Amino acid sequence: MASSEYLIKDHIEERLNSLLAHMTIEEKIGQMNQVHQFGEIGHDAIRKGEIGSVINAKGPLTGSGSSPSANAEHCNALQRIAIQESRLGIPIIYGRDVIHGYRTVFPIPLAQAAAWDPQLVERATSTAAREACTDGIKWTFSPMLDIARDPRWGRIAEGFGEDPYLASILAAAAVRGFQGEDMADGQKLVACAKHFAGYGAAEGGRDYEGVEISTRTMRDIYLKPFHAAVNAGVGTLMSAFHDLNGIPLSANRWLLKDVLRNEWGFKGFVVSDWNAVAELVNHGIAGDLSQAVAKALHAGVDMDMVSESYLHHLASNLEKQPPGELDEAVRRILRIKFLAGLFDQPYVDPERAKVDILTPENRALARRFAQESIILLKNTSNLLPLDGRYHRVAVVGPLVTAQGELFGTWTPDGRVEEATSIMDAFRQSAPANLELSFTDRADQALQYSRSADVAVVIVGEHPMRSGENNNVSSLELPPGQLELVEAIADQGTPIVLVVLAGRPLAINQANRLAAAVLYAWHPGIEGGFALADLIFGSANPCAKLPVTMPRVTGQVPIYYNHKNSGRPAGSGEFSVRYVDLPLGPLYPFGYGLSYTRFDYSDLKVTQPSFKSGTNQFSATITNQGPVAGTEIVQLYVRDLVGSVTRPVKELKGFQKITLQPGEARRVTFDLASGDLAFTGADETSVIEPGEYHVWIGPNSQEGLQGGFTLLG
Repeated sequence: MASSEYLIKDHIEERLNSLLAHMTIEEKIGQMNQVHQFGEIGHDAIRKGEIGSVINAKGPLTGSGSSPSANAEHCNALQRIAIQESRLGIPIIYGRDVIHGYRTVFPIPLAQAAAWDPQLVERATSTAAREACTDGIKWTFSPMLDIARDPRWGRIAEGFGEDPYLASILAAAAVRGFQGEDMADGQKLVACAKHFAGYGAAEGGRDYEGVEISTRTMRDIYLKPFHAAVNAGVGTLMSAFHDLNGIPLSANRWLLKDVLRNEWGFKGFVVSDWNAVAELVNHGIAGDLSQAVAKALHAGVDMDMVSESYLHHLASNLEKQPPGELDEAVRRILRIKFLAGLFDQPYVDPERAKVDILTPENRALARRFAQESIILLKNTSNLLPLDGRYHRVAVVGPLVTAQGELFGTWTPDGRVEEATSIMDAFRQSAPANLELSFTDRADQALQYSRSADVAVVIVGEHPMRSGENNNVSSLELPPGQLELVEAIADQGTPIVLVVLAGRPLAINQANRLAAAVLYAWHPGIEGGFALADLIFGSANPCAKLPVTMPRVTGQVPIYYNHKNSGRPAGSGEFSVRYVDLPLGPLYPFGYGLSYTRFDYSDLKVTQPSFKSGTNQFSATITNQGPVAGTEIVQLYVRDLVGSVTRPVKELKGFQKITLQPGEARRVTFDLASGDLAFTGADETSVIEPGEYHVWIGPNSQEGLQGGFTLLG
C-alpha cells in the first residue's frame, strides 16, 4: 500500500464529496482559516462557517470560578455553535503545541532521541495524546522532524538530532503514539510533522533565516524523517517559515506538491506555520496579501495559520487559480476531520477532565524516560555512582533548586509546582549514610564544597534560552558558571558536573575539570528523581548522544556523517584542520558510558559479496563489568566510491540490549541492498555497486570494522 493511502476510506469519501458539493466558496475558505485563542473568538464567525480550526483554545484554567473541566467545556461551547448554529454543521478541529508531554512533561525531544528507544517515544506521545484529549485538543503540532547540525539554533531542542536514520525511526514512533491505529479514538490526536523542510539548517543558527540546501542533501538528509512520518500515516504537515534556495516554504510547490503529494502520496493536509502565508510579502515574492494567498494555495498550503489572509483575500483571487485547487485543499482538511471522528463525536466529555491525568503510572514513565535520556559522558576512576565510599556531598550551582527549569521549552500545560526540584529529589533519594548540603549561591558553594568529599555541580541553561527564536552566538556555559566550576576545582574537591540544557553546549573546559559528567538536557517533570537515581546508583546510565558535541562554538556546524574533502583530515600538512584546536568533537555522535564495561568482539559478515536481498552483520557484545547494564549497539557503513561524494559514515541500524555481569550476546543486523540507496548524480535514487566498509560499535568513532562488496 502506498504511503497515506490508508487515509482514503470509501465511506468517508462519499460523505465528504456530498458535503463539498453543498458548500459555498466562503464556507470552503472558512475551513482553510485557523484562528488563535489570544482573545475572544467571534461566535458570529463560527456561525458563518469562517473558522475551520482554533489553535490554543483555552478556557479559564486558573482563577476563581474555574474548574478542572473548564477547557473541555470551553471547547464544547465553541463546538456547539459550529455544529448547531452554522449552516452545514462542520466541526472545528482544536490544535495545540503538545510537544513533549501535556501535564506529564517528558524530556525534551532531543533528550528523548538520546534514549535511542522508539518504544519509549511511542509510549510518551501516546500518554501526551491521552492527556490532551481530556481538554478537547484533537490536533498536535508535533513531532518536529528538522535535522539540526548547528546547536546555536534554539529549536534543536525540539527535534531528534543530527542523524536522518535515527530521526526517521523516532518520527514513525511519535506518529504511532499520537495517532494510534485510529485517529477517531477519543484518546488519540492528529499528528503534524513539522517544519517541512530544511528549517534546521538556518544560516548562523538564527531562527527564520534563509537556507541553501542542495537537492541531494535535502533528499538524503533533511527529507528522510518526514518521509518516514508520511509512511507512518501522519495526518498533517506544517510548511516552514524559511526561504529554501530562494523559494519560501509556504510557496514551495516543488516540496509541497511534487515531492509530498505526487512522489510520497500524502493524502492529509498542510497547514502553514504561524502567519507564514502573510509573511510571503516580507520575503519579497509577493507584492501584497492577494499575491501571497495565490502563491500559497498554488504551492499546496491548505490551511492558513492565524494570518486570516485566505479568509480576506482568497475569494477575489480564485479566478486566477488553476481549477480545482480550492476544492482539493478543502477536501483534504475535511478528510482529516472525518478520520479524526469529529463529525461523529465533536464534543469531549467534561467528566474526563475532572480525573487527575498526572497519574503515578505517567510519572513512572517520565522518570524512566529521563533516566534513559541522561548521558554519562565521563566517569574518571569510577567516581559515580556515589555510594558508601563517600560521606559528605555538596550539591551546588545555579540550578540546584530547579523545578520548572527541568521542563525545557514548549511546555504550556506543565505545572511547575508538580515537578520535584533537584534538591528535594536528592534529599528523598540519597543513601542514609550521605550527608548532603545544598546551595544555589556561589559563595556558599565554595564553602560547602571545600569540606565535602564530592561536589555535584548543577549548571546549564534556562529553558527560555532554547526553543523557538532562542538562538545563541556562543555555546559556552552561561556567564559565571565555568568560573564556579574552576573555583571549586581549585579547592581540590572532585566534581560531578551535571549539565541541564536544550542543546549540546561547548563544555570543553568544564569537562576537563570534572571527574564525572552527566549531560541531563531538560529532563522533564521527573528529571530531579532521574538524576538522583543515576548519581546514587539505583539506575545505570545507558543514553547515547544524538548529536555531536563540539569543543568550542567555532567548530559548528559539526556532524559525524560529513564528507571527505580532497585533502581529508590527517592526510598531510595541507589538509583539513584548525591551527588552534583539535579537529574532532569533544564527544562524537552515538557516544555514552555506563557504570559497567562492554566489550565488542568477533565481527562477522555473512556475505562478503552480495547483489540483492539482505546481508547480515553480527558481533558479540560482552558485559565485562560488575553490574547489569544496557548498551546501544550501532551499525555504520561507508560507500567507498560513488558517482557523487559520500559520507564518511552513515548509521544504518541500532539495537538496545541489556546484559547481566559476564553475559555475552551476539547482536545481528540485517542490511538490505535498498538501504544503501542515495541520491545520485542525476538526482534520482540509485543503488550503486562497489566496495563498502562496515562497523559495529558503541559510537560513530569506535567499533569493529569489516567490509563487503555490493555486486552490480
